[in-house]
Amino acid sequence: MISKLFRRKSIAQLIEGTKGESALRKRLGPLDLTFIGIGATLGTGIFVLTGIEAAVSAGPSIIISFGMAGLVAAFAALSYAELASMVPVSGSAYTYSYATIGEFLAWMVGWNLILEYAVSLAAVASGWSAYVLGLWENIFKSPMLPEFLTNCPKLFGGTSGGGFDLMAGLIVIVMTSLLVTGVKESLRINNIMVVINLLMIVVFAVLASPHIDLKNWNPFFLSGQGFHGTITAASVVFFAYLGFDAVSTSSEEAKNPQRDLPLGIIASLVVCSLLYMLVSAILTGIVPVSELNTPEPVAFALQYIGYRFGSGLVAIGALFGLTCVIMTVLYGQTRIFFAMSRDGLIPSKLCRVGKRFGTPYIITWMTGILVAVIASLLPVQEIAQMSNIGTYFAFITTSIGVLVLRKIEPNLPRKFKCPLVWLVATLAILMCAYFMTQLSVLTLIRFVVWSAIGILIYFFYGIKKSKLNQ
Repeated sequence: MISKLFRRKSIAQLIEGTKGESALRKRLGPLDLTFIGIGATLGTGIFVLTGIEAAVSAGPSIIISFGMAGLVAAFAALSYAELASMVPVSGSAYTYSYATIGEFLAWMVGWNLILEYAVSLAAVASGWSAYVLGLWENIFKSPMLPEFLTNCPKLFGGTSGGGFDLMAGLIVIVMTSLLVTGVKESLRINNIMVVINLLMIVVFAVLASPHIDLKNWNPFFLSGQGFHGTITAASVVFFAYLGFDAVSTSSEEAKNPQRDLPLGIIASLVVCSLLYMLVSAILTGIVPVSELNTPEPVAFALQYIGYRFGSGLVAIGALFGLTCVIMTVLYGQTRIFFAMSRDGLIPSKLCRVGKRFGTPYIITWMTGILVAVIASLLPVQEIAQMSNIGTYFAFITTSIGVLVLRKIEPNLPRKFKCPLVWLVATLAILMCAYFMTQLSVLTLIRFVVWSAIGILIYFFYGIKKSKLNQ
């Protein structure tokens, strides 16, 4: 029994498993991979969480919060880049753990990635809904939908008149249907939306920068919170850096994964980190942080300084940005499910690839419906913290995995090598572990309960059905 918990799949076995009926088509180039990373990253952090965390935790020091979160993400990203260049197989941290640490921990990573991706998708969909409703009300001067169809129920932290967030669930279903019809086609749409999103951020920066008032940065740390609030905000906005993980889930569909995956991971992280810090600096410079507690802070900020037309443009750009995140993160989530199904740890029928479109349609629809339900019922701030803890766990295990593989397989070819790996990976492990301690006790309890459910499923199903048993 104990030996089964630590059985590993060799890299050769993992690559061999990508052949046959469940093989995915190799269609993605370096630009596609970079845009997956940008599309999955550049959305919620800028267009939703920036204002909320500045108002309740960090104040103007939200700039430092994004810098800290980006630095920790960079340490983890370097480990991801090395493993992605060695293991060009779908599954991200789950697959890397299977190759380095063993089946049980790989299952636990995959199980928590399911939570991570599902709730982060739901958070983005909630933000998307807020922007749609706000844009409609600004244009037509009346609510788009009754409160029952725009807010989560009070039972789950919403409003007393709330029922479910219709628009949040609807956008997830639309993106799911696009992904079922073809990856290359969907990601071509993603690339266009990423460009529009970047242009709208430039518009915001050009319009807003002349209105920065340095008085708004004093005090720099939120009164009553101090630097601890900055760290707390960093532990929450870290959720916005999930995107590079989505790049690694696309390994199997990349034309040249050993070369292009590290490029896509690192390039997307650098671009997004710089933009997060730039936008948070401008936001807190033009609007007092007490006014920023809104899920649409960028559009609100332009309204605040009198640019109603610019506000509408940026709101449209935000919709494109959040749509990118929904599409690319949903894509990543399905590929993790796909890898777990192909390994037998969840039912193998789920990884069936459709002949017409070459996509895992069963797992894609299952994921989309699950996320749509979560997005309709849970408010964005609760969702974000639930996602973070799964992200930290995945980053910790991946950083451990790169060290394990350096020790047990030192001669394996590595197209990309993490510089100063023992220092960088160790810092990623320690800082992610520290950020975990900054999350709420309720979030930690949810993590323990979710993990306990995963352990039961593994011992009652996965350990017996694993392909390594055959």
